[in-house]
Amino acid sequence: MTAALGRLSDQSAVRTVHVDDVTLTYVVDGSMGMIKEEFLRSIPASYWQDHPDAVTADGRVAMSCGGLLVQRGEHRVLIDAGYGAVRGAIPWAEINCGAMLDTLAALGYAPADIDVLALTHLHVDHTGWAFVNDAGQPPHPTFPNASYLVSADELAPHEHGIHPPGSSSVEQVIEPLAKVCTTIADGQEVAPGIVAVVTPGHSAGHTSYVVTSAQGRRVVVFGDAFHIPAQLTNPAWASRPDVDTERVLIARAHITAELEKPDTLGFGFHFGDQAFGRVTRDGAGTPTWTPVPTVAVLPNPRPL
Repeated sequence: MTAALGRLSDQSAVRTVHVDDVTLTYVVDGSMGMIKEEFLRSIPASYWQDHPDAVTADGRVAMSCGGLLVQRGEHRVLIDAGYGAVRGAIPWAEINCGAMLDTLAALGYAPADIDVLALTHLHVDHTGWAFVNDAGQPPHPTFPNASYLVSADELAPHEHGIHPPGSSSVEQVIEPLAKVCTTIADGQEVAPGIVAVVTPGHSAGHTSYVVTSAQGRRVVVFGDAFHIPAQLTNPAWASRPDVDTERVLIARAHITAELEKPDTLGFGFHFGDQAFGRVTRDGAGTPTWTPVPTVAVLPNPRPL
């Protein structure tokens, strides 16, 4: 298969990239079409008028959900767990998700093959397949052999009975997660060559992950620190679910600095069909997202 660029205005295909001894594959769960005036209220209308390539034909922002499978040798880490079986409309989006386990199977893997599930945060579109209910049984881990990891700061509000907007179901995710998870901290190695970078702002303990190959090349998996590439250039442009906009600015500056280090790629779950890229500076010194060619191994499993 030939590596190629996707379009920002499309939901992501199932794409893979090799970085030395590491293979990273976006295990896509499905699609979201975001109503930009609701989800990205702080972005001026003039931006969309000047960038028609940033929206779909019906004027929405293309986003996808899923998990990033990080493979090194026989070790398999899954970062995030998609939205789950959700289809329909909410006030700020149209959603068609639920294919993540089928996508994983099409790639040749079963849930039992996953060694670690590392969560960036506890919003509904990142935890959907963390637990399943079979035959009326209580929720149990979808990935039975995996260690479940989440930052201590992210779990803390829930432990105190505070469930911020956008959080996952208490009964289906938060309570079962609290029983099985291991909490992690900033700078902690969560698997060989994968280090957590706790970047609160979007949520209480939002966590990015830096994957480093044996040769020192890196991929920064930045979760929802950025929802669209334009927020790298305009970090003050908030997203609807952000709980602390001041800390979002700090987090975005931190992650941008990580992305600008030598031999570093980035991965954004919601960056249309340009999820893998790198940060470069334009002639004015402004950081911009430059997508890199990747191999589309499967089409988006749940297009809108």
